[in-house]
Amino acid sequence: MLSATAEYGLRVVAWLAQSPTTLQSAERIAGAVQVPRRYLHKVLQDLVRAGLARSHPGPGGGYGLSRAPDEITILDVVNAVGSIERIRSCPLGLDAHEDLCPLHRELDRAYAAMESAFARVTMGGILKQSRKGLGLCEAVAAQAATHSKGKRKRRSKT
Repeated sequence: MLSATAEYGLRVVAWLAQSPTTLQSAERIAGAVQVPRRYLHKVLQDLVRAGLARSHPGPGGGYGLSRAPDEITILDVVNAVGSIERIRSCPLGLDAHEDLCPLHRELDRAYAAMESAFARVTMGGILKQSRKGLGLCEAVAAQAATHSKGKRKRRSKT
């Protein structure tokens, strides 16, 4: 139901939330959360523009959160990089559908419930649910490191 961009945004903020006061390079973030680096820059720009992240250029610079993880909701991140598209009028454009038809009314209710649920969950709350921080990013980063070590070993044997 969420776009790939929203998923990427959530991964980035979750990664940054693990060390909210530390600046991290785009290269490190891209590797940790498995987002293509060129696309990551778009996501990071959206997060900075929305006031969720901060950017410091130059040597030793990077990206960090501009708010505490307990102040950033899933909905904040989703809205920063896109939005949940609510259904305001009949998507078919039919004149007979002055109001939403039963199908689209139910779909819109589901989208409203999703918005409400996302507004209640903070990134800090998600991190507190895990014993070791956010497992998604750690597992992905470990998998990438293992994968690249395997490639180096294979290359050195040939």
